[in-house]
Amino acid sequence: MIEQAKKRNIRDLSLVEMQAFFTENGEKAFRAKQLYEWLWQKSARNFEQMTNLSKSLREFLDRHFDLPAVTLAEEQISSDRTIKNAFQLADGKITEGVLIPATDRMTACISSQIGCSLSCKFCATGKLKLMRNIRFDEIYDQVAIIKEQAEKHYNQPLSNIVYMGMGEPLLNYSQMIKSIDRITAEDGLGMSPKRITVSTAGIAKMIRRLGDDEVKFNLALSLHAANDEKRSKIMPINEQNNLEVLAEALKHYFQKTKNRVTYEYIIFRDFNDEIEDARELAEFCKHIPCKINIIEYNPIDEGEFQQADPKKVDAFAAYLESKGLVVNIRRSRGKDIDAACGQLANKNGAIKKD
Repeated sequence: MIEQAKKRNIRDLSLVEMQAFFTENGEKAFRAKQLYEWLWQKSARNFEQMTNLSKSLREFLDRHFDLPAVTLAEEQISSDRTIKNAFQLADGKITEGVLIPATDRMTACISSQIGCSLSCKFCATGKLKLMRNIRFDEIYDQVAIIKEQAEKHYNQPLSNIVYMGMGEPLLNYSQMIKSIDRITAEDGLGMSPKRITVSTAGIAKMIRRLGDDEVKFNLALSLHAANDEKRSKIMPINEQNNLEVLAEALKHYFQKTKNRVTYEYIIFRDFNDEIEDARELAEFCKHIPCKINIIEYNPIDEGEFQQADPKKVDAFAAYLESKGLVVNIRRSRGKDIDAACGQLANKNGAIKKD
């Protein structure tokens, strides 16, 4: 029995390749542009939705190509309007994304990997083994679905995207970059790169590469401690990418891009919430122009860390502001749903633990 050849993913083709395919098969080249618009501007997830293509052409495409789209497996809506999503990929694996509404923005928090290899102690995703990288079109689909949610539930357009969900984006570099191209392109979703932030746990050589590539989107570093001993305790990656190495990579990045970096600082009770911790952070902030997001911790099941006292959080922020630093306090969202990264995938059981 002859095994049927696997169909190619239609979204792997460029517009030029689509035009060539249509021409070779006796179709007018302009049909390729219509197809491309359906895929990247209208976010079609199957050929049947492409209603300005004839039925015979849609059937022809279905015979020759695959369109493996992401679907919404579960949706949880918090009392604070945050929406947590479990996304099912075509191979059955589950990843996550969140819509975070605010008075002045609608933010999609999306994932770049299924699971994660970095084992940060405070993160629910750190309890999951890395299954695989998420493809650029699967990342795009997460954005498209959350964009639809923002319009459906809140009648507002999606305004911002953060790569802060499951996984380490810089360990999926090429697919992450390709997804941002499709999200920001005029013949894609047309979002401004200035409205996109990629968050990293701190991989120095890849931060340097972002600089060399002169990226236009924003960079956030999950810092959480400006002391090597403390940071290594909660983030094992710090042992190979310590604060000195990171500082040099960040200087290179800023020199190349002139983009201010955001430091993400989850503040934990009795761990990194003292004024001495704030002093160390202020010292680290001298390397390049930056701003600081102090993040209220969203505890995970069986986690060893707890939320810091609000008075300590305010004192911590006040100290940094006294040093002339730009500081925002991000309160925890979605406390009544599984909103911490990795919680929903853990409960769905689609990602096996070690």
